[in-house]
Amino acid sequence: MRRVVGFWVASFLVLSVAAFAQDYKIEATKGPAGGDVSQAVQNALQPQGEQLLDNSGKTLCEIWLNKDLTPAQSPDTSPDVMYGKIAQGSLVGVIHFPEATKDYRGQAIKAGYYTLRYELIPQDGNHMGVSQYRDFLLLMPAAKDTDPSKLLSFNDAVKLSRDSTDTGHPGVMLMDSVSDTNKTFPALFQDYSQNWALQVQAPLGGQELPLAIVLVGQYQG
Repeated sequence: MRRVVGFWVASFLVLSVAAFAQDYKIEATKGPAGGDVSQAVQNALQPQGEQLLDNSGKTLCEIWLNKDLTPAQSPDTSPDVMYGKIAQGSLVGVIHFPEATKDYRGQAIKAGYYTLRYELIPQDGNHMGVSQYRDFLLLMPAAKDTDPSKLLSFNDAVKLSRDSTDTGHPGVMLMDSVSDTNKTFPALFQDYSQNWALQVQAPLGGQELPLAIVLVGQYQG
């Protein structure tokens, strides 16, 4: 897993600072996304997702992926981009937190449903060098992100994501490279930084794209 510093570290979503003392597992969800997820977004999601459980069996989050990710018109093949085949600003899925959680700096993330939009950290003076890879997902309050076919601009996505934290910083979930050793999909694995990541096969333009999303993690600088 890459090192992450600066602005984006402030918004690195973690389920618990003490999470590394636990073991986790995933199970299939019991149903489709609900809550305040719009009907249009629900229709765009796979009917079954994955839920993350701690070692007591408690559900920490549930995640559903888009039935078919939006392909980029011009895929980004930069060496610091892992998932450049996905259109920036597109809907990747929905995540549900049954209970409130916190990000890396202790910023509160309320219990509820959030859409996940794919974005890349810009290559400008404000963001250069913040991460080995530029791929991440922005958390959007589901009630405010209702059109699954709409591509959000970077600025609009960041602005809307700030409503997931109410602190002026967007809520971020980092994307990871899939496991080098575990070739099962879906699967939960620990990466080299001891983050817990979910790896899945995501439909993209008629093909299956292996990708991984960090569900439990902590910056270690």
